[in-house]
Amino acid sequence: MPTVLRVGAYRFYFYSHEPNEPPHIHIDRDNLSAKFWLEPVALARNIGFSAKELRKIQAIIEEHQETLMEAWNGYFGT
Repeated sequence: MPTVLRVGAYRFYFYSHEPNEPPHIHIDRDNLSAKFWLEPVALARNIGFSAKELRKIQAIIEEHQETLMEAWNGYFGT
């Protein structure tokens, strides 16, 4: 599970065994978890985050979208 980014209490990472899915990022904080597609940025799954916090996470992803995509492409070679 390569960690790509840390912002505050959030850890942004992807699983190494998911190369056949579209580019996406997993986000954890404490026991909460979410998954966002990267192109376009959109929520794929949420376990416990509030709508307000999801908007905050989406804004972080949009701010760092280029870095996240570079990490995805660099790791999976796409």
